[in-house]
This record gives sequence, C-alpha cells and structure tokens, in this order.
Amino acid sequence: MTPTSSPSRCASAWLITALALPGLSALTALQPIDAKAENAPEMTTIGVKYGSYQDSQPGLDRVRVRSPQLYFLAPVAGEWSVEAAWVGDSVSGASPRMHTQRSGASRMNDHRTAEEVKVTRYMARAAVSASASYSTEHDYVSKAMGLQSRWSSDDNNRTWVLGYGHSTDWIDNQYNGVNTAINQHKISNEFMAGITQVLTPRDVAQFNLTRTMGSGYFNDPYKAFDSRPRSRNAWIALTRWNHYLVDLDIAARSSYRYYSDTFGVKSHTLGLELAQNIGQWTVTPGVRYYQQSAASFYFDPKLDSQGRYDELATIQYAAGLAGYKSADQRLSSFGATTLSLKVAYAVGPNTVVDVKVDRYRQDAGLRLSGGGSPGLAPFSARFVQFGLTHRF
Repeated sequence: MTPTSSPSRCASAWLITALALPGLSALTALQPIDAKAENAPEMTTIGVKYGSYQDSQPGLDRVRVRSPQLYFLAPVAGEWSVEAAWVGDSVSGASPRMHTQRSGASRMNDHRTAEEVKVTRYMARAAVSASASYSTEHDYVSKAMGLQSRWSSDDNNRTWVLGYGHSTDWIDNQYNGVNTAINQHKISNEFMAGITQVLTPRDVAQFNLTRTMGSGYFNDPYKAFDSRPRSRNAWIALTRWNHYLVDLDIAARSSYRYYSDTFGVKSHTLGLELAQNIGQWTVTPGVRYYQQSAASFYFDPKLDSQGRYDELATIQYAAGLAGYKSADQRLSSFGATTLSLKVAYAVGPNTVVDVKVDRYRQDAGLRLSGGGSPGLAPFSARFVQFGLTHRF
C-alpha cells in the first residue's frame, strides 16, 4: 500500500520505485542482496531508461504514463561515491472508477519530476550513506532525506544495516477547482534494521524490519466521502533468499514481505525471479503474488437485486456514515498477480541494454484466503521499460 495522493502520483509509483519512497527506502530499495566488503566503485556508471505505463478497468482505458529516467554514479577520491537520479512523469487519462459499472470518469493531465542525490563514504568493512530527494507536481510536493550505515563481519559473510528516513509532503489542490485539500501536510519517519548472511557458496539470505510512522493528511482529495485518520503507522518485515542452481546455471531470487498498519490493512507479498545467463544475454522471468485485507473504515458498495453496483444507494449509505470512511479501492480487500520478463544484452564488457515487461492484475477474487471486497472493478496494468547502462 502507498499513501494516498493525487492520481498522477499514484500512477507514477510504478515507474520510480526508489525515488517515490521515503528517504530510507530510496537508499535501500535497489540495494543488492549480497554480503561483501564495502569498497568504493572503481568506474563511473550512467543509465538511461524510458518507461511506458497503461492501466485499465472494464470498458475504460484509464491512466497512461510516459517516463524518461536518468541515473549517474561516480567514484570520488577513492573513498567516496556520488549518485544522482532524475525522472519526469507525463500522466494523462481518466481517474479510476471506484466500483464495477459506475458511469463516467474525470479526465486528468499532469507532469511530475523527481530528483535524488546520494553520497556514500567507504571505510574498512563499512559504509555510511546520506540521500536527499525532491518531487513535485501541480498539487503535491515531497521532500525526503535518508541516512544509512552498513558494516560487515571480518570474513565479509555477514552484513548489518541500520537506517533512518524522513519525508515531508505538501498537498494543495485549490488550483484544480476541487478545493478539498488546501495547504495540507503529511510527515513520515522510517526506521530500519537488517542483516544479510552468506549461508553457503550458493545461498545468501536477508532479513529487514522497518517501522514507519506517519502523521498529517491521508485523505484522497479527489474522492467523495473520504475521511481517514491523521496518523498511519506500520510494521514491514522483508525476507529474501538467493540460491544458485549450478546444474542449470540459474540464480533463483525469492522474497516474502509482510505489512501491517494502523488503518487495519494487512498484506502478504510473495515473489520469485529466475535469472539465467545465455552467452551475452540474461533472461529473467518473474512472478509475484499479493493480497491484503481491507482497512477498518473501508465500506463496500451497495448492490441491487441483480448484484450490480447501485450508485445512488452507495452514495446515500456513505452520506449516513459517521467517523472515518473511504471507498478507495486501494483500501479494499483483494488479491493481485504480476508476471514479468526482463531481457538484457551485454553489448560489451561495460555496456548493457535491457527491456522489461510487467503485467499486473488486481481482483477481489484473486485473494486466496477469501473475503475479497464485493463489487470491485477488476484492475489491470501493463508496464514496459527500456534501458541502457554504461560504465567507463
């Protein structure tokens, strides 16, 4: 689950995972699962990517996003490194329908830019990093910072990590004519501890535990009858295991993530990737399954005698509810699957081009443990990304 914000910010979360997260997550989201000596990079790396995202609901092609991305990493004085990243999201399309068979959808166009800078100091078997990021769109501004330290055992088979992240968001949609969130703010803090352990020459395991604490404005200003608590705290536990299959020359990367927050949302995520080198090619298929329970204040749509969505009855019911309430589909009970395929080609020793395709589907019926929220419109998304990475 991600905090509620404008439609464009929700869509672009697919495209900029590291930068969209608070400062601490931005430092660790792309960090490889590997226990090794902490050494400064010896070469400069530049990366260029272009992402295309499209999602849909039955009878409605919804949000489209086009996203160029840049990445830069350079060693400095043998003991330091500097990283920088930039992304620009151009978003257009229709806002989501809350429930099946709801008529109409408002149109939107937006552009978001985000930048991040990270500096790392390397020492004997240890490293300390600091990052700062800034993201802006017409009704949303986010500033984040992160601090992280990691150190390894004498044999470099074990690595510990501690981190802290802080983000401050500003929400103001008075320029859209909606006027439901004027000069609102949200503050989030993250604390993370983790360990990575080499188990065998073929196995590496990792465990991270994260505590997030947020306060401020969590409503979605673009949804009617949306009133949420002004605090949201969560626990996140992540376990990863990498295993090398010698006979097949395949690296299997598996993961499990558990999430629980004070909104009442609990989720489970299982993932598996298989990476195989074939000459200059690397082929990585992947699958991920996700399911969550509904927030305690989420309300289901009202259905008519034929089981179809009754918009008038739902509005009348929502108007009579006191206290916190939301019909946001992201707070409902559902399951989701993602199928992915990444193909990379090494043009030379230091140059790689790649393409990755993801297909996502979300539906109440995909919740394996049952209890999916009724009346939800199925949701599908397709994400394609092209990349070029060069070291020199």
